[in-house]
Amino acid sequence: MNALKKFYWTIFLLLSWNIWAKSSDRPNIVLIVGDDHDLSAVGCYGNPQIKTPNLDYLAKEGVRFTRAYATTSSCSPSRSVLLSGRHNHNNGQYGLQQATHHFHSFEGMKTLTHFLSQGGYKTARIGKFHLEPTGTYPFDVRLEDNGNNPVKMAEKCADFLGTAKNQPFFLYFCPTDPHRTNPRRDLPLQPNGHGNRPNGQEGVNETLYGADSLRVPYFIPNSPESRAELAQYYQSVSRLDQGIGKLIDQLKQKGLWEKTIFIYVSDNGMPVPGAKTTHYEPGVRLPLIVRNPFSTQKNKTCEELVSWVDIAPTLLDFAGVQTPPATQTEERGGPTSYMHGKSWKSVFDGTNTFRSDTLFLSHSFHGLTQYYPMRTIVTRQYKLIWNIAHALEFPYASDLWDSATWQAFLKSGQKQYGVRNIEAYKNRPAFELYDLSKDPQELVNRANDPAYKAVFDKLLASIKIQQRKTGDPWLGKWVHE
Repeated sequence: MNALKKFYWTIFLLLSWNIWAKSSDRPNIVLIVGDDHDLSAVGCYGNPQIKTPNLDYLAKEGVRFTRAYATTSSCSPSRSVLLSGRHNHNNGQYGLQQATHHFHSFEGMKTLTHFLSQGGYKTARIGKFHLEPTGTYPFDVRLEDNGNNPVKMAEKCADFLGTAKNQPFFLYFCPTDPHRTNPRRDLPLQPNGHGNRPNGQEGVNETLYGADSLRVPYFIPNSPESRAELAQYYQSVSRLDQGIGKLIDQLKQKGLWEKTIFIYVSDNGMPVPGAKTTHYEPGVRLPLIVRNPFSTQKNKTCEELVSWVDIAPTLLDFAGVQTPPATQTEERGGPTSYMHGKSWKSVFDGTNTFRSDTLFLSHSFHGLTQYYPMRTIVTRQYKLIWNIAHALEFPYASDLWDSATWQAFLKSGQKQYGVRNIEAYKNRPAFELYDLSKDPQELVNRANDPAYKAVFDKLLASIKIQQRKTGDPWLGKWVHE
C-alpha cells in the first residue's frame, strides 16, 4: 500500500471511530448461520409440519424476507461472502476450505469483523467456522463449543454476553445443525442422522417426527428413504431452533434483548441432490429473518431481492460504521466498491426506500474435485444460469451422494428424481432461463425460446456487467474460449 492510500485509510478509520465515540445507541448484533437449512423447513415460511417456535417468534417480532438468496450453495464460499461482502470468485474462497490444497480466502483482505472492531465492537464467534486464514476473518474471542449441540452453545455464550455492558458486541453463532453426519444404523432404512443420537443430546428436548406422515419437498423423491431422512433432518432443525431460543433467553436475562439486532440465515439449501451445490431455488433461496428492536417493523414480510453479499454492508450500516471506500479498479469495469452488496437497513426505517431488482449469484467449486462454475442473474420474474463448464457432468458432493435418499433413487432405476428428469439434472446446457412467475420449479428452459430472446439477451448482458464489476476471473471465458 503506497503512502497516499495509507493516508486515506487512516482518515477513514479515524472518521469511523469518531462516529462511534459520539454514538450512545450502538446496537449489539447477533448473526446466526444455520448449516444446510432449507427454506421449506421453517414453520413461518409455510411448513405446518415442522416445529420451529423460536424462528417463528423472531418472524413475528421482526421481518421475514421471502426472496433472500445465498450467492453460492456451498458452505465455505457462502460463509466467506457473508463475512466479506464480496463474491467468492473475488475473495479467493472458491470452494470448501482445505489447507492441503490452499483453498482459502485471500490474506490481507479486510472483512466485516475488521471494520466492526475498528468501530468499537467486541467480536466473538462460536461453532462452525470453515474459513481460513483466521487473520482475514479476525474475532476478538473464540468461544469453545459443544459440537452440534446448539443449546449448549448458547449456554457457552453466557460469560461473553455478561461482559457486554459497556461495549457493543457482534456474536457470530454457527451451529452445525442440520448438516449431515453419519447414517443411523439403529434405525430402519439407515437414514442419515443429521447429528441426532439414539439417546438425544444433553440439555435438549428432542422433537421427533414420524416419517410416514411427512410431505416431502418437490425436489426429492417421495420414497420411504427420503421420508426417513426428512424426519431426521426435521429433528435436527428443531434442535437448532431450541438453541436459538436458549440464546434469546440469555439475552433477555442479561437485559440485552432490546439492545440487540438478531439475524438468522442459512449458508445453503438442503443437503440432497437438487438443492445444495446448485443455483436452483432449493439450493440458494433461503431463510432470512431479522428482528430489530429499534424498528417499528414487526410481523412483516419483505419481498425485495437480497443476497448474502448484502449482509456485511447492512450490518456495518446498522452499526454506524462507514463502508470502506472503493479501492479496486478492474481492467474493463472501472472503479468498484470494496463490498459488492448494498445495505437494506432502510427496510426497518419505515421509509420503504430500499429497492432491488437484480441479484448476481456465483458458484465455482464445492470440494476441490467438484468443479462446476455457474454465474446467475435473478430478477423479480426471471433467472438465467450460465453453466460455464456445461460439457462436464454435474458433480455430486460426497455427503449428497452417500445419502439414503440418493442411493435408494439410484437402486430404483427410475428416471424422475422429484420433479426433475435425472438426465437433465446431470447434463446441463450452457444456459438455463426460467420464468419463475410461471415456472417456480424451474422445469421449462426458455433459453432457446424465440419468445424470450429479448429477456435472454438482457440477462446475459447483465451477467457480463456483474462479472466485470466484481473482478471475476471467469470473465476471460468470453474472450479466450
